[in-house]
Parts: sequence; structure tokens; C-alpha cells
Amino acid sequence: MNEDPQSRKAAVVVIGAGTAGLAAYRAAAAVTADVLLIESGSYGTTCARVGCMPSKLLLAAAEAAHQATHATGFGITAQVNVNGQAVMQRVRRERDRFVSFVIDSVDRLPAEHKVLGNARFIAPQTLVVNGQQINAGAVVIATGSSPFIPPVLTPVHDRLIVSDDVFEWETLPDSVAVIGTGVVGLELGQALHRLGVRVRIFGRENTVGPLTDPVVRAAALGAFQSELPLHINTDVAEVRRVERGPGTQGTGVEVDFTVNGTKQTEFFSYVLMATGRKPNLENLDLEHSGLAVDEQGIPLFDRFTLQCGQSPVFLAGDANHDIPLLHEAADEGKIAGGNAARFPAVKPGQRRSLLSIIFTDPQIAVVGATFATVSKALAAQGGPVIGAVSFEDQGRSRVIMQNRGACRIYADPATGQFLGAEMAGPRAENIGHLLAWAHQQKLTVDHMLSMPFYHPVVEEGIRTALRDASTQLANRNDAAIGG
Repeated sequence: MNEDPQSRKAAVVVIGAGTAGLAAYRAAAAVTADVLLIESGSYGTTCARVGCMPSKLLLAAAEAAHQATHATGFGITAQVNVNGQAVMQRVRRERDRFVSFVIDSVDRLPAEHKVLGNARFIAPQTLVVNGQQINAGAVVIATGSSPFIPPVLTPVHDRLIVSDDVFEWETLPDSVAVIGTGVVGLELGQALHRLGVRVRIFGRENTVGPLTDPVVRAAALGAFQSELPLHINTDVAEVRRVERGPGTQGTGVEVDFTVNGTKQTEFFSYVLMATGRKPNLENLDLEHSGLAVDEQGIPLFDRFTLQCGQSPVFLAGDANHDIPLLHEAADEGKIAGGNAARFPAVKPGQRRSLLSIIFTDPQIAVVGATFATVSKALAAQGGPVIGAVSFEDQGRSRVIMQNRGACRIYADPATGQFLGAEMAGPRAENIGHLLAWAHQQKLTVDHMLSMPFYHPVVEEGIRTALRDASTQLANRNDAAIGG
């Protein structure tokens, strides 16, 4: 009997060619040559095309302008002129360079392993792409995510942008209202402000990036608000499109909002939606997959194996809405692809200690367990031991005039083990790594204190926090012995 020419078999099908998808493909291909990679859009990861890399290019330009403008504190006077067109040309040029690396890596894959088209389930383990049925031994869903846009903003759609759109600008706009005080809102909002764009950032529920520690959050908020209009608990009543005269400068939106009980209206050229991203799952027809899903329609999965229930379907990267970070997506893709190729011999993979970094000024880092998590987990023991430091008077931080922010570290009161930290301050992108390495090694506070600290460096501030925690641990032990 001849096989149906409109059907095809594959041991592993990977849906999505982003960071997680490519990692899954490589891991599966190391086990079996019968792998198929399906992509519905343009090749090039979210990070390279519209995420990590282009945003950091914009932030780098903003930092250069800010440092030159604020050099007077060192006795240096500079005149700064921001050329918006030149700024965006570099952003797009370097962005395209990063994307080209990803495209080149995909181009080198065997042609018979790649399909461009939208995959959707028609039955468990059965997909259809471009009219062709594909019967899969196992499936890795790695379709990524896209910005979430609330329906209430539909009336201003032509003046509404998401983070993806920013990197297509040919020059910088006059003004932008940023909705959202998460990672994207803070990074892009501050960067645009420092590049001369009139910016106001609106948030709700007291959110300041990923911070849950009230002390660190307050320090970060104070630093941001000393520089630009940032509201973390504001009611935006209405956003409407307006025409104020001929030309693009007269076209924009008016935002009605309330701050401290006072109603205000302000005009902006654009509204930047930065309220988060949603998994790209709506076009997969998951109702035919046989997978159990949560209230958000995301398949239930094990975060150590990435397996959905007991099925041969695995969910990796931003599509699972777990930890939307590039290194986590790469790890998840590797675990999912390997397990898909070895199915049913599924095994848990190594998950690293949480490390989240926000490239604002001050920078923000969250390592290991958050304040909210450890406070809940150790509530019966009186909560974690907390060691703290303020960077306002920290030596090196004052020398470089970046003495803003705070750090608090959390330790187990019984064992002294370092559990996590939240930080807003200078060099957080570097210090965060040191703390994450210590967390993954399960070091105690005293073990961390035995490590070398040079002078004068910002890391001495972390030693201050560790000494604070060590003293509290000793006092608790003395009290327990005395009791």
C-alpha cells in the first residue's frame, strides 16, 4: 500500500524556531535524525529581533546621553545633542546583525528538517501544516509569546505601539505614555526619557519590575521618581485618539488619569503598551491535542521535564509562561527536546537558580527565592533572616555617583543557608551573578562571607548585608541556646 502523499511522519516535531525551539531541535537531533522544525513566522529569536538585544542597544544610547549630561557632578561640563535618527539607525543595524546570526544558524540546518507554516493539532500527536498531515512521535511546543494589548485600547490602535514596534522607528518621537511598570515599561520608559522623549509611566498594584521586597521596591521607586514621572498605582480612566492640527505632531492620544486624587489629562504622540506578554498558543487548536489546560488555556506541564501530563507533548520557553528569560528558554528547550526524542524515557533536567536582571538605573536583580516566597514559606519560623544594605553611603557607589538603591538578602534561620535576594542598585547585573552562583551552590551566609572582597568595590555592600544577616543568625542561635 502506498502512503498518502499528503501525510508525513516524524519522530519529533518542534513547533517554533526561537531560542527554546532551536535548543529543542538540537537536543532532539543529537538523539534522532528524524526531527522536523516548524516555524510560522520569520526566523530570528524574540531576544535578537524584538527583545533583549535591541532594547539593550537603546538603553546603551540612553546611558551614554545620561552620563554626559550628568557629568557636572565630577566637575565636567558637556553639551549633549541626541540625534534620534542616528540612534535608531544604530539600533536597527545592530539588531539586524544579531538576527542574521540566528538566521544563518537556521539556514545551515538540513532543508528536509524545516517547514514554514502554521502548525495546528487535528488529533493528539497529529498536526497539519500547509495542508499536509504530520504524524509525530513526540511534539515540542515552543511558539514563544507576543505583547498583550487590552481591548480597551482598540480605538487608538494607530497610535498604539508595543515594544516590538519601538525598534522599527526611524527616529525618536516627541512624547510617549508608557502603560506598565514591569520590566519592559521601566527599561524602555527610562531609556526614552534619557534620550529626550517626554515620557510618563503608568502602573497599577504598586508594581516596580519583579520586586516583591517592600524596602528594595521603595528604594528603587524613589530613585526612578527622582528622575521621571512614574506612577505605580494610577487609574487611567480613558485613552482617546485626537487630532490637534495638520502634520504628524498634531496626531496622538489624550490620556485621562488620576494621581493623588487629582484628575489630569495629558497629550502624547504614542501609547506604549508594556503590560506583559501572552503565550502564542491560540492558533494551535489545542482543543484537539488531548492536553489538559489551566484557566488561561496553557497546557499543564512539569517544569523539570517540560512534559504535559503523561503525553508525548512538551512545552518550552515563553509559550509555557513560567520564567520568560532567554537562558531559561534555552535550558527548557534542551530538556524538552531531549525528552521528546527519548520518549517515553523522560527524565527531569537541571533547572538553574532564578536570576532576573533589569537594565534600568539603578539596575534591578532578583536571585533565588523572592521576599514574598521566603516570607510565606518560613512564616511559621518567624520569617527569614534578612541582611540589608543601602547604597546611599556605600563607598564605591558614592565614588562613581551611583549611590542609590538597596539590597536585602534572605537566609534560613535554622541553617544559615542563603535563600535569595532582591536588589536595586549599581552593578546589579554583575552582583546578581555572584549571588546566583552562591545560591545554586547552596552556600551559607558565613561561607559567602569567607570569600574574598576587594576594596573599594560595590560588592563590599553585599558583604555589609551578609554581615548583618550573620549577626542576626548568631543572635538567634544564642537566644535558642539561652532559652
